[in-house]
Amino acid sequence: MRELQHSKVKLLIIHCSATRCDRPFSVEKLIATGKARFGQVSYHYYIRRDGEIVPTLPESVQGVHARHYNHCSLGICYEGGYDEKGRVADTRTQAQKAAMFALLKELREEYPDAHIIGHNELPHVAKACPCFIASTYYRDLQPI
Repeated sequence: MRELQHSKVKLLIIHCSATRCDRPFSVEKLIATGKARFGQVSYHYYIRRDGEIVPTLPESVQGVHARHYNHCSLGICYEGGYDEKGRVADTRTQAQKAAMFALLKELREEYPDAHIIGHNELPHVAKACPCFIASTYYRDLQPI
């Protein structure tokens, strides 16, 4: 695992677990999926449907959640992203929205120059993840 230097964090990248909103996707499954695909945990934080924020990777360790941007970003993933029929949708619960806002507000204090974006807003990303436009949704938290 590579070190992530505090001063290099310029992006807070929002992701979804790309799982159905009516089926639990545990922290253990999220961690196991990252380890199986990339050899380590992918994201720094995981937000469960009930709003629980679970730190999954120290901020001092580089994640593996956004190719070409892992060296300058923290990854925040919420449980869900697909509706009950498996279609892409913003499935964040009110508890997840409140928890994500609080986490992002706290992270922005720690990383004042970091911009909040969704995985889908990165160049050359064809995924819908996180199934909403994070930079617009969190415009009030963006650096000036």
